[in-house]
Parts: sequence; structure tokens; C-alpha cells
Amino acid sequence: MRVIIINGPMGVGKTVTGKLIAEKNPGTAFIDGDWCMDIHPFVGNRETKAMAVDNILHMISNYQNCSVCKMVVLVWLMDDQWVLRSIMDGLSALQTEVKSITLICDRETLIRRWKNDHSCEWRTDQWLEASLASLRYFSSMKDAIDTSELTVDQTAELIMSE
Repeated sequence: MRVIIINGPMGVGKTVTGKLIAEKNPGTAFIDGDWCMDIHPFVGNRETKAMAVDNILHMISNYQNCSVCKMVVLVWLMDDQWVLRSIMDGLSALQTEVKSITLICDRETLIRRWKNDHSCEWRTDQWLEASLASLRYFSSMKDAIDTSELTVDQTAELIMSE
């Protein structure tokens, strides 16, 4: 089974890109990592992230055992190296083919995308500042794709072509 991991800062376009890839590729499951640690109020500590990693790997294992499922797209903000490493190690143990991508964009594009997203409860000024602060970290990743000048369709096509 093929697993595509889409990482990056909040608001960059991970979810919309991942959903588009899933829609265009029959037999593709879509997992948003946030679903796997949806605790109210939100707590993003090591314990809850470890639980989410376990939940994600469990879901991918179940999809792998489903004859209808051919590919999984996982979108999640993974700004802790141990989280991404844990996911990658778990996928290696499941013997999946993995493609990991980090989406980035410039500051102005992130702000514009953030302000245009009216459906996400996380689109507050406080979280925007956190997302902007994370741009440097995500930009340093070797698998980063700058989507500042790309449409969602172009981004999805680029991910699928590599």
C-alpha cells in the first residue's frame, strides 16, 4: 500500500490538497491526524501526540487490510521530529510505500489563505501567529514544496507526479 504524508504549518493547504488527492484517486483513504487526537479542550502534549500516532498507525493498518483501499493520504501538522519519525517507523513496520511531503508558502500567502478559510475553528489570530512562527521550521525540511504560487490542483498534481 502507498501512503502519502502531507506535513506543514496550519493553514498552508494540507487538508484541501489531501482531500483532492483522495477524490482523484479511487480507493484512497483520507486521514486527518487531528481527528486522531480530538480532545476538548485541545491538549497537544507528548502523551496525546503519542496516542494520535498510535491511532493513525492503527487506522492505516486497517486500511491496508481492506481490499478496496489502495492508498492512504495522511495530513497532519508534525512539528516534533519524534512524531514524524514514529509515523515513519510504524509505516516501515507495516511495509508500506511512503512518500512524505511538507507544504510551505510565504508569509503573505499563509495570511491570505488563513483569512479566506472561514470553516476551520482554528483560524484565530493566536493560532495564526503560531503558524507564522513555524514557517522557518517547516521551510528547513528537505521535502518542502513551496505552494505560494501554486493552486490546489497544481500542488496535488506535483505531489502525485514525484
